[in-house]
Amino acid sequence: MTSIEGPDDVSRDQKVALGRWSWALYDWANSPFTTLIITFVFPAYLQTALVADPVAGQTVWGYVISGSGLVIAVFAPLLGAIADASGRRKPWIFVFTSICVFGTALLWFAEPSPAWLAFSLACIVIANIGFEFGIVFNNAMLPDIVPEERLGRLSGWAWGLGYAGGLVALGVALVIFIGPEQPPFGLDRDSAEHVRIVGPLVALWLAIFSLPLFLFTPDRPSSGRGIGQMLRFGLRETRQTFAELGKNQPIALFLLAHMIYADGLVALFALGGVYAAGAFGLSLAEVITFGIALNVAAGAGALAFAWVDDWLGSKPTIIIALIGLIAASITAVAATTLVWFWIAGIGIGLFVGPAQAASRSLMARLAPSERRAAYFGLFALSGKATAFLGPAIVAFATSASDSQRIGLATIIGFFAIGLLLILPVSEPRKLEHDPEKWIPVFGKDHAETKG
Repeated sequence: MTSIEGPDDVSRDQKVALGRWSWALYDWANSPFTTLIITFVFPAYLQTALVADPVAGQTVWGYVISGSGLVIAVFAPLLGAIADASGRRKPWIFVFTSICVFGTALLWFAEPSPAWLAFSLACIVIANIGFEFGIVFNNAMLPDIVPEERLGRLSGWAWGLGYAGGLVALGVALVIFIGPEQPPFGLDRDSAEHVRIVGPLVALWLAIFSLPLFLFTPDRPSSGRGIGQMLRFGLRETRQTFAELGKNQPIALFLLAHMIYADGLVALFALGGVYAAGAFGLSLAEVITFGIALNVAAGAGALAFAWVDDWLGSKPTIIIALIGLIAASITAVAATTLVWFWIAGIGIGLFVGPAQAASRSLMARLAPSERRAAYFGLFALSGKATAFLGPAIVAFATSASDSQRIGLATIIGFFAIGLLLILPVSEPRKLEHDPEKWIPVFGKDHAETKG
């Protein structure tokens, strides 16, 4: 039997695959910002070189991350509404990615002196706002570039690329710049240039690896609306979505649960490196090594629990992950030896990936098919709306108790509340598993979709 596919079909398949890979590559591009700038390298550098007081360092870092999260929570719905009304996503991603690149690159000038603390924190706020808004609009592209039956796979593969990107970037920073006694390019260790270089490194990484998204991933056409029209249309659409949400208890309860335990994850990512450096006296190189181990564990956990999600469902996967996070977090704050802290950290890594990946899967199963993109927007908002709360509570508890352990222990409460809230959520019946219906994310579309 001969194939009827011609060169145009092959070319189209290649373009579709390239567009999807390019979209997924954005996770690879932006993950080093989280791992190096927000979680491990720069928080530890701030604490040891700019503040020189573990408690004060964790407190000020928590307030900075919570402050930028508050800005994101206030403006994300408005900007998202305008972007939806404009049609196109990539111009918004380009603007906010550029803001992140600019703010991150400026960290090169953060010399190891308290005089540079305010400058460094301002750069972090600017870069973090650009980073978070870029992700919001990038996520909004997903339903437009892949058929509904492939949403979870493309999203999961992108998540895996993100873990890999963070891991590789951490390795580059440790092996090439921070670890050697004589750093390359004449970097001066006495003025911490071997550490400060992570700012330009992350900025360059983000700029280069985000380019394929702008070059090859298709975007929606422009709506042609003016600013005033876009604002009115977007606000009207947002009100309608929220009105529908009030009538759908499972989705509303899930989004509330996700909002709570996502706050705990934000605080954990933002302050985990600071806690490791302050409570256990880990050097910067040791903190980075710890971060690499956590990324490996998170990737392994996301991969392993993908099978649990397939066979048991997204809700049971989230429940297992939250119970695991609670147990591992209790071990981390109770640990008095470095060995137990490492064991707890690996446990946290194993359950972080499944909690995030299965949350996205559950949203896809709960959302009405005719308004899935809008509900994915709400899902993104639920992860950002109160993102300032977790770091702020940790910072307040740390300051009030004068203890890093007590401050970090408040994160456990977020996971516990999220677990209790998700228990009553009714997950739709899973479709029967049929391996013959599995199709590759980057395969042919014209034989499987209409039009």
